[in-house]
Amino acid sequence: MSAVTHANRTASPVRLEIATLWRLSWPMLVGQLATVGMGVADVAMTGHVSAEELAAVSLGTSVWHIVLVTVMGTMMALNTVVAHEIGAARHDKVPHSVRQALWKGLLVGLVGMLFANLCTLLFDNVGLDKHVADRASLFLHVISLGMPAFSCYRALYGYTTSINQTKPIMWIAIFGLVFNVFSNWLLVYGNWGFPMMGAVGCAVSTALGMWLMLGAMVVWVKYAPAYRLTYPFTHWEGPDWKSIGAMLRLGLPIGVTYFAEVSAFALISLLVARFGVVAISSHQIALNFASLVFMVPLSFSIGMMTRVGQAMGERNPERARFVGWVGVGVSVAFGALSAIGIALFRWQIAAAYTSDPGVQEACANLLLLAALFQLSDATQVATASAIRGYQVTRSPMVIQLVAFWGVSLPLGCILGLAPEWFPWTPAAPMSTTGFWIGLVIALTVAAVLLTWSFEKLARRRIREGAQAKAAAA
Repeated sequence: MSAVTHANRTASPVRLEIATLWRLSWPMLVGQLATVGMGVADVAMTGHVSAEELAAVSLGTSVWHIVLVTVMGTMMALNTVVAHEIGAARHDKVPHSVRQALWKGLLVGLVGMLFANLCTLLFDNVGLDKHVADRASLFLHVISLGMPAFSCYRALYGYTTSINQTKPIMWIAIFGLVFNVFSNWLLVYGNWGFPMMGAVGCAVSTALGMWLMLGAMVVWVKYAPAYRLTYPFTHWEGPDWKSIGAMLRLGLPIGVTYFAEVSAFALISLLVARFGVVAISSHQIALNFASLVFMVPLSFSIGMMTRVGQAMGERNPERARFVGWVGVGVSVAFGALSAIGIALFRWQIAAAYTSDPGVQEACANLLLLAALFQLSDATQVATASAIRGYQVTRSPMVIQLVAFWGVSLPLGCILGLAPEWFPWTPAAPMSTTGFWIGLVIALTVAAVLLTWSFEKLARRRIREGAQAKAAAA
């Protein structure tokens, strides 16, 4: 007996599950960071052209990010559909689901592209400089051409993660980042004889990158041996509206949830802007760093959704509950570590972003609040994903809508703006701090409610499974 085999046999089930979840999740984490890096590269590289081009990219990206994340959430239905089929050993059902998810991706991508273009009408009615508004609009018109490719790529993303193949996502995302930086260098600055396109060059680069990433994923699925058992491209298949409708019913609540979250953060940024440059700068820095840290529990949660879905496909609700709670525990443990790290090094983090003493101080204060919500943020994303692994998506949507739009925004406005018409307000507006206190409380509410919902759902499915076995006997 080898040492590895002996170690696997003697390791506790919890340790084995953590190791499995880590193997599934770490390539997704690298891929998520590479994807975030594309947006960072766009802003950083355009900032060296002019302030106007940077403003155009920043405005366009703020709208684009909302549409992108909403589409991403809507396409996540395939993750749990394929995971259930793999767990039930219904490998012959997977190709049909993937083909219909691609039709769904084309539909969702076209709707997202239309919505992104309609959002350009906002730029003409918010008092922007006309040149900046025109450049931001052109940025969105061009970058939106990549949306159908992105949504179809997310369909294949869900397919490959649900059959435990996550490394392709990592390598393709890294390829996308390298392409994005290089093509930005060509098109934003006009190197090697290419026209100097500024902000529009970023849009062209990102849209092309999305189509290339989709092509790379198709090629990987076509030639990698791991996809042979569930290969989806054996023949042409038209849209099956029943299957597409079922996936939309699963995916739309996730998309609405993601929209509620990102739109709430966007609205907070707009409300904070009235307090001046220091307030908005410190808010954006703290939010950017918190978003980067969030990539870790997000990656764990996607892996855990696959694990729970596979266990339910096996008709093993006891195992689904076990792997769900292990995944939640891993996310919470990381949340505790990140909370300690952010609290201890908040001044160093602020200094890494800016040399302005006023912004550093305001940012360090906000990062202390960011440290407070690390545990609740990690808990809510993990438990929401565990629930989705059971193919239940509406209850997390309701809870997170209540948390972000029913608690965070109203409470943030009361504390941050201190409106005179409201009877219970602080003596003076708390500015950005008030909005962040609202976020801390809202994320805590979401974490508590989602944890309760997950345990209630898991116990109900175990009870239903026992009743079904007793009836069969």
